[in-house]
Amino acid sequence: MANVAVVGTQWGDEGKGKIVDLYTEGADVIARFQGGNNAGHTLVVKGRKTILHLIPSGILHDKKICIIGNGVVIDPVVLIQEIEELQKGGLFPPNTKLYVSEKAHLIMPYHKRLDTARESSSTGKKIGTTGRGIGPAYEDKAARIGIRVCDLYDEALLKEKLRRALTEKNFLLTGLYNDKPFSENEIAVEYLAYAQKIKPHVADTSLILGTEIKKGKKILFEGAQGSHLDIDHGTYPYVTSSSTVAGNAACGSGVGPNTVSNVVGICKAYTTRVGEGPFPTELSCEIGKRIQKTGQEFGATTGRPRRCGWLDMVLVRQAVRTSGIRFLAITKLDVLTGLDKIKICVGYESPNGEFTHAVPADIDLLAKCKPLYEEFPGWKEDILQARDMKELPANARKYIQRMEELSGARISLVSVGAGREETIILEDPFRK
Repeated sequence: MANVAVVGTQWGDEGKGKIVDLYTEGADVIARFQGGNNAGHTLVVKGRKTILHLIPSGILHDKKICIIGNGVVIDPVVLIQEIEELQKGGLFPPNTKLYVSEKAHLIMPYHKRLDTARESSSTGKKIGTTGRGIGPAYEDKAARIGIRVCDLYDEALLKEKLRRALTEKNFLLTGLYNDKPFSENEIAVEYLAYAQKIKPHVADTSLILGTEIKKGKKILFEGAQGSHLDIDHGTYPYVTSSSTVAGNAACGSGVGPNTVSNVVGICKAYTTRVGEGPFPTELSCEIGKRIQKTGQEFGATTGRPRRCGWLDMVLVRQAVRTSGIRFLAITKLDVLTGLDKIKICVGYESPNGEFTHAVPADIDLLAKCKPLYEEFPGWKEDILQARDMKELPANARKYIQRMEELSGARISLVSVGAGREETIILEDPFRK
C-alpha cells in the first residue's frame, strides 16, 4: 500500500477538506504539514458543516491518529477553540488521537498585530493576507527567534525568548506603526495557561509517524492552501509564507521523502483566488458572479468573496510538475451545471510569447497575459446523484476527459456535490 500526500493545484480553496475527509477512510494516520489557521477546510457530513483551520480533516473519523506537524505554525487560541468545539459537538471520536508537534512554531499576539499593521500601512502593496500572523511567525522561524510549542514548558526560557522578541517587535509597533507595545509578563501568563490545555496532545510527532510507518500503517499527508501560493513556486509576492508543494510533506512532518508514494492534486472544475494578485482567467461578468454564488465562494477563514474564473490548465500543469502529482481529484463540477458554454485556458498569450506549461515568474508579465481558451458545450442535467462516470451527461464527461488529457495526471475522483457521498470514485491512491 502507498502513503499519500494531498495538495492543491490552484490558489487554494480547491475543496481539499472534503477529499482528505474521504481519503481518511483508507488511512491510519493523517498529518497536516504546513500553513496555519489562514487555511479553512470545510466538511459537510450528513448535512452538517464543519470548518477546521488547524486540526486535520481526518479528525471526524474514529480510530485514527491526527497529527499537526512541525511545519505548521500554531495559534494556541484557535487550536484550543477547535478542540473544545469538536468535543462539545460530539465530533471528536473517543478512539481518535490528536498530537501536536513539540517543534511546531507558535503564533504570538505580536505576530498578528504586525500582520495587520503592515497590510493596512501605506508603505507597501497589499498582499491580501488574512491578518492571522502566519507570515510574521514564519519570519521569526527563519530568523531563529521563534517560540516553539516545547518552549511553553520551560517558563524561564519562554520569558527570555519573549524579552528578546519584544525588544524588536515593540520598537516596530510603536516607532513605525504608531501602535501600542506588548507586555512580556502578560503574554507569558496567557501562553503558560494555554500550555496546560494543549499538554495532553504535545508529542514528538516525527517519532510517532516513524513508528506507525514501520508498522505498515497508511499515512495521509494533508496540505493547506494551493501550489500557486507556495513561497518558492507561487505567484510571488502574492503567496503564503510556507511551502505548499508535496515535497514539503516530508520536511513539514519529520519523515523521509521516500515515505510519500503518491500525490493527489485537488483541482476545482474552475479557478478561484482570494486576495490580491494577477488572475488571467478571472471573470468580471455575470458568469463569474453566478459561479461565485452557486459555488458559495466565500473564504472559510475570512468570509471574503473569492474571485472566480475559468479553469486554468497552465496553473494545473505547473502544479503537476512541481508536486509530482499522479492523480487529480476534481471538485465542484456541479457548480458548472446550467452554463451554456464552458472554457478551459490552455495557455497564455503575452508580450514575451506563449506560456503553456509554466506560469511566468515575472508578476508584471503575468498581469499582461491573455488566456487562450478551448470552448466546450455545457450541460443542464442535475449531476448530484451521479456515482459513476456513465451517469454524468456526455458533455460533462468530455470536459473531464479534456482536463485529464491537458494535465498529464490521472483523474481518481470527481466531486459532484458538497456532501461526502456526492462523489464518483475512480481510483484508490493508497494502492501503488
